Amino acid sequence: MKRALLGLAAGALAACAPGIAAAQSLDAPTVMETVEALQPGEFLWMPEVAPEGPVLLIVNVRSQRAVVYRNGVPIGVSTVSTGREGHETPLGVFTILQKRERHFSNLYDNAPMPFMQRLTWGGVALHGGHLPGYPASHGCIRLPHEFARLLFGATRIGMTVAVVDQEQAPLLAPDSAFAGIGSAGNAPFSWTPERAPDGPVSVLVSTADREVTVLRNGIPIGRASVEIAAPVAQPMLFALQSQDADGMQWLRLALPGQDDRAEPGLRGDQFEVSEGFRQRLLAILHPGATVIVTNDSLRSAPPAGIEALLDAEAPTADP
Repeated sequence: MKRALLGLAAGALAACAPGIAAAQSLDAPTVMETVEALQPGEFLWMPEVAPEGPVLLIVNVRSQRAVVYRNGVPIGVSTVSTGREGHETPLGVFTILQKRERHFSNLYDNAPMPFMQRLTWGGVALHGGHLPGYPASHGCIRLPHEFARLLFGATRIGMTVAVVDQEQAPLLAPDSAFAGIGSAGNAPFSWTPERAPDGPVSVLVSTADREVTVLRNGIPIGRASVEIAAPVAQPMLFALQSQDADGMQWLRLALPGQDDRAEPGLRGDQFEVSEGFRQRLLAILHPGATVIVTNDSLRSAPPAGIEALLDAEAPTADP
């Protein structure tokens, strides 16, 4: 039996919330198209996609992009400038060792390094700086100044930062748990909540894959096939505001560049999944949970070897 994904009636969506501040607009049909079109110094910042959960940063020296994941989904994407030839930014997994809003280089003429987040004691750090559109630093990872400030507020000492050399970062945070959950395939759904017994919940609906993926505390715990009754023009975000005798009250949040006065366009009752999956999902949803609808595929393979990198112990000194 198929039932509406979250049991939303046409009138159950509240009015759109104010737009999320960002340097660039998420106005393409897919997130990845917007990411690829970013020009040097541009970025996206959309923290309400996942208000809570573990945070991971992946810096890609090949694409000169950085992606911030919270609860397994991207909340920020930025252009970067990594180390130039002879001063290449080292690849690997690091932890944030030190944070300083105001910092000046001890190695390079007291150069300013605003919103510095140290990755090695040998001189590699994240910080605001000039982005010419290609690797140009002495090994640090330069970020747009405003993005560096926003990222500084979202991170903590000890947080993981992976530096890779790949075509592109995945839309979902890479995690070895994905290997165990797999696709729903011919089965109605897969559901393994023991992978993350508690934590914030994010639900992603991919129109490209016609699948819904559930993440809790940044780990995938469920997948199911979904039937979608209408086209999706742009990515959409919904947040669970409250739950009472009348059901769940959802709010559509405007993503960067979207008209915060627009009608939702696609209703929750136009997504249908198996009844067994829906009941399990409803049982773990609480206010603060988010649902992201995207035209992107979530099946794209993560960068080769990234899971092994993330499982490795991060160095605490210059590699």
